[in-house]
Amino acid sequence: MRDLVRLVFLAVAAVTTVGAVQPPPPRAVEFSEQDRADLDRVSEYLNSIHSLKGDFVQIGPSGEIDQGQFYLQRPGKLRFEYSPPSPLLIVSDGRTVAVSNSKLKTVDRYPLSTTPLDLILGDKVDLRRDNSVMAVRRDGGNLMIEARTSRNRSKPNIIITFAESPLELRQWTVIDDQGLSTTVALRDLESGVALDDTLFMIRDLRRPVGVKERD
Repeated sequence: MRDLVRLVFLAVAAVTTVGAVQPPPPRAVEFSEQDRADLDRVSEYLNSIHSLKGDFVQIGPSGEIDQGQFYLQRPGKLRFEYSPPSPLLIVSDGRTVAVSNSKLKTVDRYPLSTTPLDLILGDKVDLRRDNSVMAVRRDGGNLMIEARTSRNRSKPNIIITFAESPLELRQWTVIDDQGLSTTVALRDLESGVALDDTLFMIRDLRRPVGVKERD
């Protein structure tokens, strides 16, 4: 379960390409003028998103597919609602991240500040000055940003893909330590929608019987 949660955290972190809680060391990458302009453009786009909802399809390393709906409200709030038969529900309420497993009847909670979500759900994104960003690529009308999620990594382990015209987040791919990849593709995005506060709550978040807490 912990490995799955870590992978989901990394996948969600790719939305804004920021890394772990401690900033990574200075990168040895020099961006072109076009790269810098694109990073500024993507940052502006991400910062313009106050709320977002849509559908997602998650494709695992062995081709397994999960899907569902997601809801995002900055700062701090996120919900990944997996469709059956997946038992998972992931919710950030602005302070903690709760991972509910209806099959195991457990809720694992993590302080938001100890996950990449703490950074991706913040008020300000500045990719040009974010040392976790390592490369910018363009291919077939798509803009791809490669980033790392740890100060110990010398190579990117996340690829975020945007449609260029109009600029829109399309998908992200996370590569784990074994070189296996998980892709989350987004569709039917709606921005600026009114979202109910109850979306960012889990009913048993106050530790009923069966709830576990993780450090």
